[in-house]
Amino acid sequence: MGRYVARRLLQMIPVFIGTTLIIFLMVHVLPGDPIRAMWGDKAADPAQVASLRHEFGLDQPLWKQYIDYMVDLFKGDFGQTFGGRPVSEEMGMAFPVTLRLAAVALTIEIIVGIGLGAWAGLKAGRAVDTGVLIFTLIVISMPVFVLGYLARFIFADELGWLPPNVQDSMDVQQLLLPGFVLAMLSMAYVARLTRTTFAENLRADYMRTALAKGLPRRRIVGVHLLRNSLIPVVTFLGTDVGALVGGAVVTEGIFNVQGVGNLLFKALGQREGTTIVGVVTIFVLVILLINLLVDLLYAVLDPRIRYA
Repeated sequence: MGRYVARRLLQMIPVFIGTTLIIFLMVHVLPGDPIRAMWGDKAADPAQVASLRHEFGLDQPLWKQYIDYMVDLFKGDFGQTFGGRPVSEEMGMAFPVTLRLAAVALTIEIIVGIGLGAWAGLKAGRAVDTGVLIFTLIVISMPVFVLGYLARFIFADELGWLPPNVQDSMDVQQLLLPGFVLAMLSMAYVARLTRTTFAENLRADYMRTALAKGLPRRRIVGVHLLRNSLIPVVTFLGTDVGALVGGAVVTEGIFNVQGVGNLLFKALGQREGTTIVGVVTIFVLVILLINLLVDLLYAVLDPRIRYA
């Protein structure tokens, strides 16, 4: 197991470098000059533009900009925004907010998604199964921004059960509505995937053997069936964590959440390459580490899986 983890960590290095290089190139080949854009419609002083371009290293060849950025990155320096603030400070304020929102969404996704899927899988072919499939299909077909505004109108504006905007990100109650919206699409996929694996495993030989042995139904479902059915679900959940963090742009905009999505949206509008690359770099690290954790969880869920 230790050698497997070490090998996976080494494999992350070229993936990390390759991903950051692609994002860096994509950001810096966009048309327009971000320094001149700071003046808006006003005429820019060429001397000031040249000075700022030199200060942020934008007058250097692209390959040297990337090398300098990676050297600073390994020192823990994510660079500065055009406003002079360290990018690490900006991300330090935004990432905890988005991580709390993603944690709320992931909790809803796991509890509701697996619960609905297990219920539908145990009642496969019946009215409950059909109802869950229709409900999840409706959710999958609905755009996130439509679902967000609809949920805000119903639960906040009309019923008044939850606040319409997030004023305090430390208050979990204020994160429930945006977390619910952020989780809905993934929750529908989790429910359908859980339903399918439950229905398939119910017909497996080991289930018939467990029933023939006279084991209690609670043990059969809660241990044997659930454990074997969760392997593909855990795979999806692992890949979905990155999607929850990265896909919060629309949700954070609807509910005024001052998280990474809001920070990334502003950075894209102002062409702040250091902020964009810094945020995406953290995304890449999170996704790589979560994928490793998911692989290790396989061995916990299925003792037959061993890593050399």
